Amino acid sequence: MPPPATPAPSAAVHPCLRTHGKEVARLHLSDWIVLLLLVATTGVLGLVQPFHRFVAQDMMSDLRYPVKGSTVPDWAVPVIAVVAPMAFILGIYIKRRNVYDLHHAILGLLFSVLITAILTVAVKDAVGRPRPDFFWRCFPDGVPKYNNVTGDVICHGKPGVIKEGYKSFPSGHASAAFAGLGFLSWYLAGKLKAFDRRGHVAKLCIVLLPLLLATMVAISRVTDYWHHWQDVFAGGVLGLVVASFCYLQFFPPPYSEHGVWPHAYLEHVHLPEGEMQVQSTTNSDIHHNSLSLDLSRSNETRTTSHALDSMEEGSRDH
Repeated sequence: MPPPATPAPSAAVHPCLRTHGKEVARLHLSDWIVLLLLVATTGVLGLVQPFHRFVAQDMMSDLRYPVKGSTVPDWAVPVIAVVAPMAFILGIYIKRRNVYDLHHAILGLLFSVLITAILTVAVKDAVGRPRPDFFWRCFPDGVPKYNNVTGDVICHGKPGVIKEGYKSFPSGHASAAFAGLGFLSWYLAGKLKAFDRRGHVAKLCIVLLPLLLATMVAISRVTDYWHHWQDVFAGGVLGLVVASFCYLQFFPPPYSEHGVWPHAYLEHVHLPEGEMQVQSTTNSDIHHNSLSLDLSRSNETRTTSHALDSMEEGSRDH
């Protein structure tokens, strides 16, 4: 009676990955600790007084834009940059059930946003560029006052409003939006296999939608007179560059053959088994080829020896 057939290996996610999410997080405990330190660093930098750049009277012509509210308020930035991408990541987890993918996507997203936030706030404090509406922040009553010696402004507005007035470059809304939504674009490109060279332009359109939303957030900062266009451009580039580095730290490029899953999943699940199988096959082939070569050499030696013996016997007979 033939032995029962061995079932073919399933392409589904390994069961341990579905049930041991805490173990995956524990292995990356140091990364989560670093994230907490980044949060604390961002808070500390927010308390620092920005550099007060020299602002003369003739410079005020570019800083007299009206004070407007924000089309995208401050509370909406983390929703757009963090909560919305997390919702997509969670939705893909519910469908695929890959704990490695969920964990590393969230970790990469948070690193992207927090690293961008630290760089943005640090540069804001160091540069101290006035906002387009700086005149009304400095002189809320419309009566300007300047130092008779240096010609610098002497502001008499609210301290908190004046402090924010020196934080124009780069745009925090733009950098955060591109950090979070830029990471989401990379993530969707990998999951949809947008660069599989099959000509599905619809996939590319889906990948570009988060970047379109980030662009609209950035443009709103210029139309609201909270930032100069250079601030928004620099913030967008900063966020997108950091998002790209963070994504590629955890995931292969979307155009890669294994671009769907994170590096850790491929390393701990797929690749070791494949490497073991290849190594076993290679060792077996080498052993088989070596044995065949030895047998062949042995047969050749015996044949040659037999021929020499025959020749020697023949010479003796003559």
